[in-house]
Amino acid sequence: MSFPLLTATAVLPALGAVATAAVPAARRTAAKWLALLVSLATLVLAVVVAVRFEPGGARYQLTETYEWIPAFGVRWELGVDGIGVALMLLTALLIPFIVLAGWHDADPLETRSKRWRPTQGFFALILMVEAMVILSFEATDVFLFYIFFEAMLIPMYFLIGGFGDRAHQGGEEAAATQRSYAAVKFLLYNLAGGLIMLAAVIGLYVAAGSFSLPDIVAARASGELEMGANTERLLFLGFFFAFAVKAPLWPLHTWLPNAMGEATAPVAVLITAVVDKVGTFAMLRFCLGLFPEASKWATPVVLVLALISIVYGALLAVGQRDIKRLVAYASISHFGFIILGIFVMTSQGQSGATLYMVNHGISTAALMLVAGFLISRRGSRLIADYGGVQKVAPVLAGTFLIGGLATLSLPGLAPFVSEFLVLVGAFARYPVVGIIATFGIVLAALYTLVLYQRTMTGPVKPELVKLPDLRVRELAVVAPLIALLIFLGVYPKPLTDLVNPAVRHTMSDVQEHDPEPEVEAAK
Repeated sequence: MSFPLLTATAVLPALGAVATAAVPAARRTAAKWLALLVSLATLVLAVVVAVRFEPGGARYQLTETYEWIPAFGVRWELGVDGIGVALMLLTALLIPFIVLAGWHDADPLETRSKRWRPTQGFFALILMVEAMVILSFEATDVFLFYIFFEAMLIPMYFLIGGFGDRAHQGGEEAAATQRSYAAVKFLLYNLAGGLIMLAAVIGLYVAAGSFSLPDIVAARASGELEMGANTERLLFLGFFFAFAVKAPLWPLHTWLPNAMGEATAPVAVLITAVVDKVGTFAMLRFCLGLFPEASKWATPVVLVLALISIVYGALLAVGQRDIKRLVAYASISHFGFIILGIFVMTSQGQSGATLYMVNHGISTAALMLVAGFLISRRGSRLIADYGGVQKVAPVLAGTFLIGGLATLSLPGLAPFVSEFLVLVGAFARYPVVGIIATFGIVLAALYTLVLYQRTMTGPVKPELVKLPDLRVRELAVVAPLIALLIFLGVYPKPLTDLVNPAVRHTMSDVQEHDPEPEVEAAK
């Protein structure tokens, strides 16, 4: 039997989480190093998966299938396509930076008990989220996917509610109240989506007699499985609702600004750059793969919701006074672009959406982590409390600027390629949709440049005169992310080669083809 590489890639961080949690209370530094080493080892395994994956080969590769609950037809069934590999790499890449950035975020302000181990718990929860997210990208059994799709909510709940941002203007009691509210809201929204999805998962098994995604897709393609139109639409809505909450898509987005605002900056990155990608990934893999006709039926409504997310999120970002909530609303706008790219049903749009998931993860991580370093120095999230930072901390200001320019999709940085492809795909089939979506780009330039102007330029505020610049650990977090943004902005071919074959399979599932050009090429 070959080595179960996909299982190992997910089990390693899970075992690392258990080991980190078991480190004695007095050994906080050892727990940090253990978590960092485990995350780096997981990254190595993810790279091995990417190297062994053949983009032009079978749709699902490195497959593993084991009987798990035979009475209910549930199997431990794993496999990756190019999209899954890309997002697994993104997850494994970001976790070490999240660990490094949060190096001191969970250190207890005072130790009242030798048994109190907040540091160990913080890093153990991060590793557990990583394990569940990776399994979500690997699972080809629908019920198995559902288990980890829901299970990741528990460690995230404790990360938001138990390890919140210390830069809160209302005092510790108010901060604790806001953290609890944000954590409960996050949990309730996502649990509601998950319960509806559970009903749809059961309905899928009744209709198809299997939980295996490849088997169901093959049966539908061969004509062996036929679903009634109403059945397919109801099942699609059950799945899509859960994914739209996780994504998040307007009007199911309201939990995100609270969660990102009250969480520490590394946990905020974990939410929007890692966990939320499971929602958009699942739209591509499960909604379009299992319910192609229902996906096309729902496309007009989904496109309208995506456009509202793009414009609404950007408008609210423009009016924000809180740095972290501004990034949260900007992310809602970006997720609108991702969902738009998925549902325009063109290869350019879906390739762009997949690249957007990766590039948004990197750019948001860069911007939010630098913002977190800034906030930890000043002790405030309010934009009005800053000014002139570039004069006292030029490296911090410079990296903040690059992260911001990536957020507005400046040409030469990675998000530009993905946003351009999404818009090309939109204009090819729905020109009016493409025109409206471009307003999001204009608004992105506005909120990003205004944020930089108000925080980094102008006279130095007295409280910021002695603001220290980025330290070595912080540079080790930010510099590789900036380098990746530039590299993938100039040379995106490694990513496009990885995801394009998977996109062609998805287009085949929904039986769609790219529109023919209306103007003939010059001879």
